[in-house]
Amino acid sequence: MSDHSQNALLFKALGDEQRLKILELLRDGEKCACKLLEYLSINQSSLSYHMKILTASGIVGTRPNGKWTYYHIDETGSRAAIELVTRLTQVNRVSFGATCCSVVQRGTL
Repeated sequence: MSDHSQNALLFKALGDEQRLKILELLRDGEKCACKLLEYLSINQSSLSYHMKILTASGIVGTRPNGKWTYYHIDETGSRAAIELVTRLTQVNRVSFGATCCSVVQRGTL
């Protein structure tokens, strides 16, 4: 998977109201899927769908235990998400002299 594809998964994970609610619940620590279902107004298949996206993004980790799966915020994935957002939103301070439009107007392209 390319870096851009993995990065898109991260933003997909963060771009949904239910998944943001799940992340807020996981901030307090590991939760069993059954507990997440108690707090959310969704069914088991919807939770599975959301958790698949969250785990694929790397933000959420899992721990199986019997018939239930326990979910937690993955520290490595969380750090990678913070670093990605920081890297993508930092303004580069590189100056190329002329702007694109001024170069075209002078006919130097």
